[in-house]
Amino acid sequence: MPTSPSTRCTDPECYELATKGSRCDDHQPIPWRGRDNKAERYGISSGEWRSLKAKITRRDNGCCYLCGAETPDPEQYDENDRTTWPHELDHVIPISEGGARRSLDNLGLACTTCHDTKSKAEARRANARRRKAR
Repeated sequence: MPTSPSTRCTDPECYELATKGSRCDDHQPIPWRGRDNKAERYGISSGEWRSLKAKITRRDNGCCYLCGAETPDPEQYDENDRTTWPHELDHVIPISEGGARRSLDNLGLACTTCHDTKSKAEARRANARRRKAR
């Protein structure tokens, strides 16, 4: 079966032939780019983050600190239904607003609904502070 001819790399300044996908070897996308990196964001390794989440889960009995919802049953997990996702570890007072990174008093479990609502409110406040600073 005939193959299609090689095409040029999609990088505008590159004239090499594409080797994989639509890019040459020098311009391949970086794997895992854009993934959440707790070590860069909070200065906490993923292992330490898991350990903190386990401690908070035991302390709070797996309940959301905002609404009191219990941890969903893992057998009921549905990728398309966020209410069935496990609770997320959340900073009660955001680090950007002076909250402690590792303090157990500043960490709590939040259900996905509460976490989304709280995160959007925090983003609005941060954006307002940025606009005000201009």
